[in-house]
Amino acid sequence: MSVEMLDGATIVNFLQDEEAFSVSVCKRFAHLDTDNDGLLSYAEMLKELQSLRVLETHFGIDVEPDPDELARVYESLFVQFDHNLNGTIDLDEFKKETKQMMLAMADGLGFLPVQMVLEEDSILKKAVERESNKVVA
Repeated sequence: MSVEMLDGATIVNFLQDEEAFSVSVCKRFAHLDTDNDGLLSYAEMLKELQSLRVLETHFGIDVEPDPDELARVYESLFVQFDHNLNGTIDLDEFKKETKQMMLAMADGLGFLPVQMVLEEDSILKKAVERESNKVVA
């Protein structure tokens, strides 16, 4: 993990670089697709969703979430990706929903930079690295 500065423009610029975004999403998808069948099952996607810790923290402090509520949130997030509702997520669905979620993050961040803790292999980290490389070049 690392602490990085980013704003909405960092994310939008990354999304506009279709090649960089596509490579990052394809790598993340391949990492999650543990059985290498080209689809993400709920079990495969659940590991990614759990890493987000959507309800396990409140302003950075660990809390004990209601397990039923947490299960409903994870199921809802999975369905958000599963556009055709066939119970699996293909690469196209994953890419489209990832892009939508990143655009929503960019919109929420706006133009003021914020510090954020990012996982080393996260797509957001790739966006920051791309921006840093452009500034250096």
